[in-house]
Amino acid sequence: MDIQLKRGFLDVCVLAAIKKGPSYGYQIIKDMSEYVDISESTLYPILRRLESAQFLTVSSAEHNGRLRKYYTITKTGIDRINTFFEDWRELVSMYEYVKKEADTND
Repeated sequence: MDIQLKRGFLDVCVLAAIKKGPSYGYQIIKDMSEYVDISESTLYPILRRLESAQFLTVSSAEHNGRLRKYYTITKTGIDRINTFFEDWRELVSMYEYVKKEADTND
C-alpha cells in the first residue's frame, strides 16, 4: 500500500480509537489490535502529528506512581473522521472503476 495512503488511514484509525474517550498509548494499540497491526514506534509519532494538527489534546495523570499521557479527540479530530468517510466513498468508487476495467480487459 502507498505509504502516504496508509499514513492517512492510520491517523484516522488512531482518532477512532480515541473517539470513545480519553486513552493512552498501550490502550490505543490494544483497542486497534484486532484490526490494525501497529507498534509503539509507529503510534507515538502519529499521536504527536495529530496533536500538532489539533486533532487531539494531551493531558498527564499519575497512574501507579508513573505519569501517563492521555489523549482526547477534539472537534477538529471528529471532523477529520467525518471527512475520511467522504473521502472513503470516493476511493471506493475509484476502486470499483479500476476493478471493472481490469476485469473487462482480461
